[in-house]
Amino acid sequence: MAYNVPQSKEAFLQLCQESGTTFPYSEDISPLKEKMVIAGKTVHNRIVYQAMEGCDGTFDGAPDELTKRRYLRFARGGAGIIWFEATAVMGEGRANPRQMYLTKKTQDDFKRIVCDIKEEGIKANGFEPVVIIQLTHSGRYSKPKGTPAPLIAYNNPIFEKDNPIDKSRIVTDDYLDTLQEALINGAVWAKELGFDGADIKSCHRYLLSELLSAYEREGKYGGSFENRTRMLTGAVKQAKILTGKDFIITSRLNVYDGFPYPYGFAVREGCGIEPDFTESKRLVKQLACDGIDLVDMTMGNPYFNPHVNRPYSKGGYEPPEHPMFGVQRMLDGIGEIKQEIKDIPVISSGISFLGAVSANVCAGYINEGKFDFAGYGRQTLAYPDCANAITSGDNLDPKKLCICCSKCTEIMRKPGGTPGCVIRDNEVYAPLYKKFVLGKE
Repeated sequence: MAYNVPQSKEAFLQLCQESGTTFPYSEDISPLKEKMVIAGKTVHNRIVYQAMEGCDGTFDGAPDELTKRRYLRFARGGAGIIWFEATAVMGEGRANPRQMYLTKKTQDDFKRIVCDIKEEGIKANGFEPVVIIQLTHSGRYSKPKGTPAPLIAYNNPIFEKDNPIDKSRIVTDDYLDTLQEALINGAVWAKELGFDGADIKSCHRYLLSELLSAYEREGKYGGSFENRTRMLTGAVKQAKILTGKDFIITSRLNVYDGFPYPYGFAVREGCGIEPDFTESKRLVKQLACDGIDLVDMTMGNPYFNPHVNRPYSKGGYEPPEHPMFGVQRMLDGIGEIKQEIKDIPVISSGISFLGAVSANVCAGYINEGKFDFAGYGRQTLAYPDCANAITSGDNLDPKKLCICCSKCTEIMRKPGGTPGCVIRDNEVYAPLYKKFVLGKE
């Protein structure tokens, strides 16, 4: 059954009634207009454009024409923070042949695009957006040459089923030591290139995220809580030491996977997929001690249970729950974990399905101290100026909203596909959808 993204308060209330969900709601969205200083950087509002990978860089890993177009649109859109998409720190950890890749060869291209984003933001809105780069290793989703070349923390029958990945693809502790060093160096490098912060990515079942659930892995990166979190906490701590107080160190962090023990983080043994945030809370408190400046929380896996992290109207399968359950799980879960790190700013996720009332709901959560920033993902591809619409006091235009139809994801899943909004940015992306998804030129 398909559900429509709410285009009015009345439609939102109807969805809440039929799903039995409740959310804080504020008619006053001024909390989203407030500034905040993080690690010496002034963030001019509480709206974040989340990392949205375009799979449209050059084969060397530099931003290409569609990449530049996307980020200049974001810059004009007025968000306080622009989260620059997943950027590999090791070549074999690229998710596709056109994923961003930070190297000596591409460094000038990254320096240039950061400068362009900031200049465009000043020209359009009178302020520089804070730009954070997401540093990543794709792990089991690595496809640097376009065909699967997984590098995994452990074998997982949920994903691998009757075709287990060869154990030679399980990364060694020595490899992980090298990866941690690459992430730390990437953060230092990002500062030199003009970024305002670096995200040590640990979400959505990419390699660092998978390590969080490596309960049965042997060695120093598996088993105990300290071992499973060693990669992330060590990278954050050292990156913060080396980049200093005027650079943001953060993580896009899975606080719940949605898989049963021993294959999912933040669940209890014998309790199926019911969330248990005990370890999530322990982890964020440790990250706070390690010097993290900001936490961008998310859940689930976009390849396997996408209804958990991006509830949708239409998708590749019929989800086992009403999409409003997914939104509520995300926002209430983030709110619960935020209480453990009240002095560390937290970004929400999963709000695009809230459509026209997303700002009102996020303002309600911010008023209750449940998180500090509204993090928009798919919405930014459909409606890149949604931040300005919110901060200007205007209502979000229903004709511009993301309708959560999953067409951007459909393009992304096809070899060579470069995703964007097929509905709202159709002159560019409708032909790409026809080519890569429908097989029509």
